[in-house]
Amino acid sequence: MLVYKFGGTSVGSVVNMNHVKDIISSTGKKIVVLSAMSGTTNTLVEISELIKTNELTKAKTNINQLHQTYKATVTELIQQETLREDVSTYVASIFDALLACVNQPHSTLLHNTIVANGELLSTFMFSRLLQQEGFNARLLPALDFMRIDSNNEPDNFYIKQNLNRLIDTSEEADIYITQGFICLDAEGQITNLQRGGSDYTATIIGAAIEADEVQIWTDIDGFHNNDPRFVQDTTALSHLSYDEAAELAYFGAKILHPQTVMPVRSLDIPLRLKNTMAPEAHGTLITNQIHGEGIKAIAAKDGITAIKIKSVRMLLAHGFLKKVFEVFEKYETSIDMITTSEIAVSLTIDDVTHLEAITEELEKFATVEIDDYMSIVCLVGNQIIYHPDTPELFQVLQDVNVRMIAYGGSNNNISLLVNTSDKLETLQKLQRYVFEESVVVGV
Repeated sequence: MLVYKFGGTSVGSVVNMNHVKDIISSTGKKIVVLSAMSGTTNTLVEISELIKTNELTKAKTNINQLHQTYKATVTELIQQETLREDVSTYVASIFDALLACVNQPHSTLLHNTIVANGELLSTFMFSRLLQQEGFNARLLPALDFMRIDSNNEPDNFYIKQNLNRLIDTSEEADIYITQGFICLDAEGQITNLQRGGSDYTATIIGAAIEADEVQIWTDIDGFHNNDPRFVQDTTALSHLSYDEAAELAYFGAKILHPQTVMPVRSLDIPLRLKNTMAPEAHGTLITNQIHGEGIKAIAAKDGITAIKIKSVRMLLAHGFLKKVFEVFEKYETSIDMITTSEIAVSLTIDDVTHLEAITEELEKFATVEIDDYMSIVCLVGNQIIYHPDTPELFQVLQDVNVRMIAYGGSNNNISLLVNTSDKLETLQKLQRYVFEESVVVGV
């Protein structure tokens, strides 16, 4: 069985939904994971925020405007009268429920409940489109099997047992449609896997059913060797290893949720990235196999804060690093990069929620300097730290103010910390050096 995942752009219009229908029309059983239609989740988040700030009239207006958009979509998408009435009734029930949320006290649960409706809408409409076109398709509600545990990790045993039970006991189908992103928490309340979580849903499902392959369909033909939003003439990578893909996803490649690779890696289930708008393109195939050495791709992660922690003693005392790490552990704040000298530790974080409290704790035993508006530029490729041409790239960046370098922590990753204002220049210089001049060869 195959698992397909389609993002918001892929189901963002009637035309695109019909593209998706054509893509999954091949023979064989499959599970199709859908995101909300593009723009819907942002609107639902805005509605939630309006309720939170007691701007109730505007919240109702936004709900009604979104309802009108979906009414128009249903009219264009579903031609068969009985199915259209079915879909219209369901869509109306969703928006009635949203209007009812306006008069409820705002809470995290209310927010999650509101935001979940995007996926509920897209999957219901698409399942009825397939039925209209004669496909043997069934809807599998994600909230009947997707759950995270008390540590916000997938409850894999629960998911595997319940998903397979649903498939075995429901009416047999060739195509099962389900929602990405949304799930239940350990207490059975509606929550989600955070932005981009539909990718993660797909690989969790792929692992649960031991799929032959998981395919992530989006609006770009796979991982590119640099960020096409900032650099011209980038090219798609045909193959990556799980390790390389995980590094790129974590350090800013927007095509993939950072945790997506984890569920399928241990089972050696191939993960393929494809372009809904160009299905004939090869895309990127991610497996355990390694193809070539040297720098293959460059990614950048914004919103980074650098923290320099200097010991109040002349030299780093025994236990100093332990105390530093304990502060970040206490506030559940992850560290991206870290370097040390004889009297100081420099590190970076991408979540400043608890920065003030962290700083207060650190200042009890150290001096602290903070720099924000930083970016991490990440170079990824198999064994790049051993490639003979890799050291030469630093000559290219001699005019860029590189604030920190992480080199050697991973054989597949070199990370550079730069001011965000220098990010574009850094990406473009590396693109010219690594790929256009072909000094370092990646496959």
